[in-house]
Amino acid sequence: MRVLTVNAGSSSLKLRVIGLDDAVVATADLPHQARGSVDGEISQFLSKVSPFDAVGHRVVHGGPDLRAPLLLDARVEETLQALGDLAPLHNPPAVEAVQVLRRLRPDLPQVVCFDTTFHAGMPAEAATYALPHEWNTRWGLRRFGFHGLSHAYAGGRAAQLMGRPLSDLRLVTAHIGSGASLAAVAGGRSVDTTMGFTPLAGLVMATRAGDVDPGLLLWLMRRGGLSADEVEESLERGSGLLGLSGVSADLRVVIDAADAGNEQAALAYAVYLHRLRAGVAAMAAAMDGVDGVVFTGGAGENSARLRRDTCRGLSFLGLAVDDDLNESAPDDRLVSPAGTSTSVVVVAAREDLEIARQVREVLGHGRAGTIHGRQ
Repeated sequence: MRVLTVNAGSSSLKLRVIGLDDAVVATADLPHQARGSVDGEISQFLSKVSPFDAVGHRVVHGGPDLRAPLLLDARVEETLQALGDLAPLHNPPAVEAVQVLRRLRPDLPQVVCFDTTFHAGMPAEAATYALPHEWNTRWGLRRFGFHGLSHAYAGGRAAQLMGRPLSDLRLVTAHIGSGASLAAVAGGRSVDTTMGFTPLAGLVMATRAGDVDPGLLLWLMRRGGLSADEVEESLERGSGLLGLSGVSADLRVVIDAADAGNEQAALAYAVYLHRLRAGVAAMAAAMDGVDGVVFTGGAGENSARLRRDTCRGLSFLGLAVDDDLNESAPDDRLVSPAGTSTSVVVVAAREDLEIARQVREVLGHGRAGTIHGRQ
């Protein structure tokens, strides 16, 4: 089965046609600013590729009801549209792509694959907010977690590189890109993660703040006179590395500025590292130890500096990198010294392969589009 995978991320729209043996048959990456012409761009891409059998969409937030990959139907699409405010950088573009493909290829099955699915089985103590029980049950509040497609693939690939069964491993998978999150993956299952009800929580990101005291936000709204829309805009697009450094949302630019003596950029990188190290330690604590830390995503794969600096602050977990391996070509590989107790692994993010796998599983089993809790 040849599958077109559609990945609407926070900074790009990635299209891949995955063929036999998971070979990439065709590919296109559309920058974030091109999103206004998604219809035309997808049409142009389709005109250049050979036929495919199905479409798989990455959808960041499935909410409380969409908890497994589903064959698209009217009810599923209606539910997706209602979830836009939970992931405003991601879900609306994904829904737009769904509608474009439905119009351009109405006879093809479309499967929606959720980043939240991988974390849906987290233990209750990890998923539950200490809010009034009535709130949690009335509105389905919980820590959903995100980047699940990437975390799932990275854990399996790391186990292959380590030469050990995934079922025997405790891994911290670190998806570090424009958005960033960690997952504690024990025996192949997510048991904790850094993101929460929305993709705003957890680590410092390119333009997102990560964890912020909710009391601070209430204070800004009451005393600073900021509206909910103004707070949301700043938390989503004006915070993180960009807001703190005043230089760029690009980690590479921030590090270069810090090395050149820019104190604001240096502080931004220090805060970024502090939160990342603390998060890795917290994920390890959720599993009573760790056998490997897996770096994936744009910065996770490509910044040897980030991997080195992260591990330098976590030597108590047995983490270290071999400088030659760490600086070598960007292939999937172990970068920890031989004989270390905890492996450090670099894995290219391949959400496309995880999406294609889920599409084939759904269509191979003939699973209809059903919503959790409904028939």
